[in-house]
Amino acid sequence: MKIYNEVIFDIETQRFYDEVSDPELFGVSILSLYARIVDENLSEIKGEMFSFFEPDVKKSWEHFSKADRVIGFNSKKFDIPVLKPYLPPEFLKLPHFDILEQIKEINGKRVSLNAVSRETIGRQKVDTGGNAIIYWQKKDEASLNKLKYYCEEDVLITKEIYDFAIKNKKLKFKDFWNSVRVIDVDFSYPKMEEKQDLQTALF
Repeated sequence: MKIYNEVIFDIETQRFYDEVSDPELFGVSILSLYARIVDENLSEIKGEMFSFFEPDVKKSWEHFSKADRVIGFNSKKFDIPVLKPYLPPEFLKLPHFDILEQIKEINGKRVSLNAVSRETIGRQKVDTGGNAIIYWQKKDEASLNKLKYYCEEDVLITKEIYDFAIKNKKLKFKDFWNSVRVIDVDFSYPKMEEKQDLQTALF
């Protein structure tokens, strides 16, 4: 039986957008990831959540390095560049799967995680990225617990959206005009085409 290692992840940053222009300077406050094994039907066999505050972010490589697919939401444009200073160069070469990128290819426009979550799985984000930065700045135990909870909840929301798309091959969200849209998606792994022997084909 074919199995796949997947890592679903999200990060929170230390700085606001108006403080820096280069993603590599945002600084990671926390990285949360859900590492799991799925079968050939992409049904979960087992999985576990892990969170790493900034001093320990490098330890996450143990999980990323095993992944057949790294899954995020707006991860290629944001999370991956922000994480670049913290992880080995090989991190950029991993098979990254960005749910927002898939939606934008079909929809033509970007959509928020919250918009997709509300309509697709009936859940809302539990907090905001702005508050997450404030929690990190305070650094007291209660604030760090709130930061960890928020980041892990975003990972779970991303996971549930991804799993819904795998099972139902569609996603739902409200567009700019507040109309519910349903788009068809295919999040399955690319089929491995059999390699053809060129010598045989030509002669």
